[in-house]
Amino acid sequence: MPSSVIAHMTYDADELRLTIHYRSGAIYEYLHVPQSEYASMKKATSKGSYLNKVIKPKYPYKKVS
Repeated sequence: MPSSVIAHMTYDADELRLTIHYRSGAIYEYLHVPQSEYASMKKATSKGSYLNKVIKPKYPYKKVS
């Protein structure tokens, strides 16, 4: 998953929580994200664009670090 913005991401299906580790070192949790949305993001050509256009506007998030 090469991305200029995202270092890596993890998904907790039980909690519906998508955790994004940014290349900057910041870590954010996106809440109530359905597994289907995570699957679509993994398939997206640009993970950063998908995150900005689909995930951020629809799901609450919080900065972890």
